[in-house]
Amino acid sequence: MYDMRLAKWHFWLSVIFVNVLFFPMHFLGLAGMPRRIADYAPQFTDWNMVASIGGFVFGASQLLLPYIVWKCVRSGKPVEANSPWDGARGLEWELPSP
Repeated sequence: MYDMRLAKWHFWLSVIFVNVLFFPMHFLGLAGMPRRIADYAPQFTDWNMVASIGGFVFGASQLLLPYIVWKCVRSGKPVEANSPWDGARGLEWELPSP
């Protein structure tokens, strides 16, 4: 089984920082920053810095997922039952595999 605490950290870091990455771009567009350019005017520096920080933290938070998978494969506790759905009753759940 995977570590739910780390999985929740990964989810929330991803959700928060992908919004920190892309939400400032709306303000930049409203302020008149053109898209697809190599450089930008100095008045756009602050929001671009916020978006860059959001992008770097989002990218760093994605490194948590391979660690969660590696930790699960290396030292995860095995599943206790054949069926993870304990309350499911029926013929299709009587066999250990399809």
